[in-house]
Amino acid sequence: MKTKLCLLYGGKSAEHNVSLQTAKAVIGALDINQYDIHPIYITSEGEWKKGPSLTGPVQDVKELAFSEGEAIAPNALSSSLKPQESDTGFDVIFPLLHGPNGEDGTVQGMLELLNLPYVGNGVLASSAGMDKVIMKNLFAQAGIPQVNYTWFIRKNWETNKDQAYTHVEETIGYPCFVKPANLGSSVGISKATNREELEKAFNEAFQFDRKVIIEQGVKAREIEIGILGNDEPQCSVPGEIVPKTEFYDYKAKYEDGDTGLIIPADISADVYEQMKEIGIASFKALDCSGLVRADFFLSEEGQLYMNEVNTMPGFTPFSMFPLLWKHTGVEYPELIKKLLSLALERHEEKQQIKHTM
Repeated sequence: MKTKLCLLYGGKSAEHNVSLQTAKAVIGALDINQYDIHPIYITSEGEWKKGPSLTGPVQDVKELAFSEGEAIAPNALSSSLKPQESDTGFDVIFPLLHGPNGEDGTVQGMLELLNLPYVGNGVLASSAGMDKVIMKNLFAQAGIPQVNYTWFIRKNWETNKDQAYTHVEETIGYPCFVKPANLGSSVGISKATNREELEKAFNEAFQFDRKVIIEQGVKAREIEIGILGNDEPQCSVPGEIVPKTEFYDYKAKYEDGDTGLIIPADISADVYEQMKEIGIASFKALDCSGLVRADFFLSEEGQLYMNEVNTMPGFTPFSMFPLLWKHTGVEYPELIKKLLSLALERHEEKQQIKHTM
């Protein structure tokens, strides 16, 4: 019997188009003989469109839902997606959503309330991993090495902008990176090397979030590993990002497609062991499950810093996460299969929890 799989993609987020690329790639890799695939496209305005069951790869995942799909309300999932109660029920949900309103614990919370198995991180890990300030605060509590950082909410910045810039200059210095606290895929990120660039960076980042984080710039290599599992996570081989631009921005990630990816990265065995140790410690500090991509800085002096973890890394043709696992010996279709298995494993464990005295 085929596994009835629901794919959620799109979303009300600046990373909407990244999600569409992920969905197209995942659909193309799924074995139609093993999975009965049902797409649900979430528009950039937040409308949910349920498309027909798929019979193979598609060229335009958005057009499919618009031309043939039907609008549904998210609260309809309790009846239309509840597993094994009817012929229309789904066995597992795969949220292929990046950024706010999808990767940040919102959709995960809804699926938890409906008691539905789903791929990836739970509510806590998703929300903490989305907010870079909260994530870094938790990492600091766990003793995980990081570069210096500070943050502002829009109201405090607007009250005294010069004071905010002076604080950054005195505590972080130049160069520094200014980022929206609750976005990924390098959306809204700018590098600042002086006061004029810092002002522009603040204005850019605050377009995408009410909170921004400012991080110390270091001369370092960007090394990443994939982490897969629930209570006993495993690490992939390391990979290095070699951007042709000054830093690995959105255009380099998703439009140019010519950023250098070196897999496996040329690092020592000792550094790799440190990466695995810090990566798993970070995974556990956020109580992650399923998957994360852990991103590191390796400084010229050999110091390793945790940059961040991504709780729903992309599966686009240019994405690092599936490539890391491919070089570790796990091909793309098998990786998806493993993630679905981990989702069911975690869901089954949760069913053991008592909810009555």
